[in-house]
Amino acid sequence: MSTSPRQQEASPNQGDAGAGVTDTESPDTASRNTESRNTESPVSEDVAAVAARGAELRELLHRAAHEYYVFDRPALSDAQYDALYRELQSIERAHPELRTDDSPTRRVGAEPQSALAKYAHAVPMLSLGNAFDDAELRGWEDRIVRVVGDDVRRSGYTAELKIDGAAVSLTFDNGVLVMGATRGNGTIGEDVTANLRTVRDVPLRLAGSPPSARIEIRGEIYFPFDHFERMNASRVAAGEPVFANPRNAAAGSLRQLDPAVTASRPLRFFGYSVVSDERDVLPFRTQWEVLDALQRWGVPVAPDRCHCKTLDEVTEWAHSVEHTLRASLDFAIDGGVVKVDSLRLQEDLGVVGGREPRWAIARKFAPDVAETRLLAIEVNVGRTGQLNPFAVLEPVEIGGTVVRLATLHNEDLVRDKDLRAGDVVQVKRAGDVIPQVIGPVPERRTGAEQPWHMPTHCPACNTPVARDADLVAVYCPNVACPGRQLEALVYFASRGAMDIRGLSYARVQQLLREKIVHDVADLYSLSVDQFLALDGYQKKSAEALVAAIQQSRLQPLSRLVTALGIPHVGETAARLLARHFGTLEALIDATQEQVAEIRGLGAVIAQSVASYFRDPSVRVLIEKLRAANVTTEEPRQAAASGALAGQTIVITGTLPTLSRKQATELIEAHGGRITSSVSKATAFVLAGAEAGSKLDKANTLGISVIDETELFKRIGQ
Repeated sequence: MSTSPRQQEASPNQGDAGAGVTDTESPDTASRNTESRNTESPVSEDVAAVAARGAELRELLHRAAHEYYVFDRPALSDAQYDALYRELQSIERAHPELRTDDSPTRRVGAEPQSALAKYAHAVPMLSLGNAFDDAELRGWEDRIVRVVGDDVRRSGYTAELKIDGAAVSLTFDNGVLVMGATRGNGTIGEDVTANLRTVRDVPLRLAGSPPSARIEIRGEIYFPFDHFERMNASRVAAGEPVFANPRNAAAGSLRQLDPAVTASRPLRFFGYSVVSDERDVLPFRTQWEVLDALQRWGVPVAPDRCHCKTLDEVTEWAHSVEHTLRASLDFAIDGGVVKVDSLRLQEDLGVVGGREPRWAIARKFAPDVAETRLLAIEVNVGRTGQLNPFAVLEPVEIGGTVVRLATLHNEDLVRDKDLRAGDVVQVKRAGDVIPQVIGPVPERRTGAEQPWHMPTHCPACNTPVARDADLVAVYCPNVACPGRQLEALVYFASRGAMDIRGLSYARVQQLLREKIVHDVADLYSLSVDQFLALDGYQKKSAEALVAAIQQSRLQPLSRLVTALGIPHVGETAARLLARHFGTLEALIDATQEQVAEIRGLGAVIAQSVASYFRDPSVRVLIEKLRAANVTTEEPRQAAASGALAGQTIVITGTLPTLSRKQATELIEAHGGRITSSVSKATAFVLAGAEAGSKLDKANTLGISVIDETELFKRIGQ
C-alpha cells in the first residue's frame, strides 16, 4: 500500500524557534516568560489588557525568531521561547478575535534574509507541537484518537531523537543530489547546494534502488560536541569570535556564501523523512519503513530510534533517552519526536492550522543547557595544592536542578574559551555530571566584562604560587595551607577512599575552624565529647561519627593509598600498588624503578609515588597513622578464576547502574584485572556515558568496547 504522494513532513527540530529576545527585554518580561512554561496563563477579563499582552508576545516572538533563524544567535533558551509561544496560544484560544494574520502561531520560521538564492519547497516543511511531560503526550494521543479512532493505537508509533541542528531538504533526481536548501520559513528556503555537497554525510548519489523520480529527503545538519569544542579553541587561537553553541555553529556554517568555509567545518547529517509531489512514487506504508529505506540508500539516520507498539513504550523510551542515553551522545538533542507509524493515518490526520502535523509531536526534555550570568571566577585549592578555577553563576535551573557553580578545570580552559566575569554563558549539565561552562555568548557582551587571570598568591594562605615543570598546573607549595588541609581531609573521608560516613565537607570545615584537627591522622583521636562541644551535634550523631571513623581503620591498604591523595594515583593505581607491594612499609621503601615495573603504571605515576614518600612531612603523617592502628596491609587474594580470568580491562565513563568501585569489584570477582590505560594487551573497554580519550584510543587500536549490559552477559548475570 502506498502513502500519500504529498506527505507533509514536520521538522523534528524546528517546532520551537529556540530564539532569544533582544537585550531590550525587561526583567519583568523575562520573569513572566519563565514562569509560564508549564501552565497556560489565565486570560484576564480585561480584553484590552489581554490584547496588549498578546501584541507584546507577538513582538517578542517575532524578534526572537528573527535573531534565531536569520542571525543564528539566540538570546533565549528553547524552554523560554516555548513558554512565550504557549502563552500566546493560550490567549488566542480564549480570544480568537485577537489572533492576527502575522501571529507566530500561523507560520513557521522566518523569512530568509541572506544573499543566498531562494528556493521554494515542493512540499512544505512544517513545525511540531510540543509535549513537555507524559500527561501532555497522553493528551496528544487522545486528541488524534478522536479524529481517526483506535486505528492509531493499533498502528503504533516511531520514536526518534530530536536533533538540535539546522533543518534542510535534499532534492534527488534519479538518485542524484541536485538541490539542497535550508528550511527558511517552511515554504521558501535558501539554496545551499554547494555548501551541503561539502558535508561528507550527505550522499551525492543514493545507494541501492531509490526511486527514479524527483524526491526530497529531509533531515538535520548538526555539529558534534567534540568537533565544536576543537573548532572554538582554534578560533580563540586565531583571534576570532567563538560560536555560542553547536546549533548556531551548524546553521552559520551552512549559510556561508563561500562553500570553502563550510567545507572547513566538520558538519554531520541525519535524515528522517522522504517526500515527493508526485503520486505513487513512495511505496512506504510506515515511518519505520522510511527510516529503513534511508539507511539502505546510504543516508545516515539518528541512532536509538524505537518502534513502539503503545504510548507506554514511547514514554519508557523517552525516559531512558532523557535520563541515561542523552549524556553519552556526541550531539545535541532537546527531546524526542513521536510519529504515528502508519503513513495512511498520517494523511488522514492532516495538519493543524497549516502549521503543525496532527500526527507527530515533540516530546520535549528538560534542557541540559541553559544561559546564565558568570558572576565571578574564583579559585579552589585542591588537596595537592593545585589551584583550580571554578565559575560562580547566577542561579539557573538545568534539568530540574538549580546550578550555582560549574567547573572550569584549569587556567588554559578559561583563556581558550575567553571567559570573562560578567559574561552571559552557556552551561551544560547532563545526568550526574558536574556542570560545565560551554562558553560565552559574545554578542551579549556590553563591554563591562572583566578578563580573568590566575592569582599570583594562594587565596587560602597568601603564599606565592608556583608552576609545575610542564607549566600546566599552578599550585600552592605550602604543605600547611588551610586550603590543602580542607580538601585532603574531605578526600580522605570520601566514599572511594576511607569511606567515613557522616564526615561531610561542612563538618570538616568546622573541625579545621575550631583547630581540632590539622591532618588526616588527627581524625582517629577524636572523641564523642569533642563533637558534642561543637554546634550541630547530638549524642547519637556524635557517637555514630566516631564509630565510622574508628571503623575506617580496617580499610585495606589500597583504600589508604587512595585516601592519601598522592598526585596521579587514583583508585586503580592505588589497588595495583597495594597488591604488588602488600604492605605500606614495602611501598614506602620502593624505588621509582620498582614502581614503574608494575604493569599498568607508567613513569609519571612512578615518579609521583617515589617523590611523595620522600617528603619528610609525609613520613611524619605515616607514623601518626601507624600509631592510630590504621591498617597498612593488603589482603592477599586467591588466584583469579572465572568468566574474565586473565583478561585486562579498562573502565571509562559513567555506567548506568554500577559505580566505578562496584564495576571494578564485579570484574575482579570474576577473574578480570583492571588497569587505568588502554593498550594492545587490553581485552576490552567497559564504556559508559561521557567516555573520553580512553574510548578514542580503544577505537584506534581496534580494542573491543562493551557496555554494562554486555558485561553482565559475559559474567552470566
